[in-house]
Amino acid sequence: MKKYLILLVLLPLFFACSDSGFNNKNPYLPNYTFTIDINMNLPAYSNLQYPSNAVYYSGVGVKGIYIFNTGSGYNAFDAACPNQALSSCSTMTLKGINVVCPCDSTEYSLFTGLSQTGLQYPLKQYRVEVNGNVLRVYN
Repeated sequence: MKKYLILLVLLPLFFACSDSGFNNKNPYLPNYTFTIDINMNLPAYSNLQYPSNAVYYSGVGVKGIYIFNTGSGYNAFDAACPNQALSSCSTMTLKGINVVCPCDSTEYSLFTGLSQTGLQYPLKQYRVEVNGNVLRVYN
């Protein structure tokens, strides 16, 4: 009887573990592992110190990444169109607080990663850690 009681107490702990709802799966975009550190004291990234500003960083992810200051934290999204197969037109362009896919003119919010029209896949998101004026973006 004690064994069952211990099992009942421990069982909820196994289901309580979470990955923070972080889902990075998209059939159109491959998964690359990377880690970059961005020093916001450098002139190229100083805009990230202010809310609603974004910076494009090339050479990582699928087609580069956009890092965005939400005002309460930072988001990092891949610059590849999430609902298109990789092609020459599938690199997103910045338009204010949104990014636009040139293939189909769909806009995605840098606050949420969701499209304005509710397409199947949101922007591919990466993790961001803040350490003073340095951002660590990784997958």
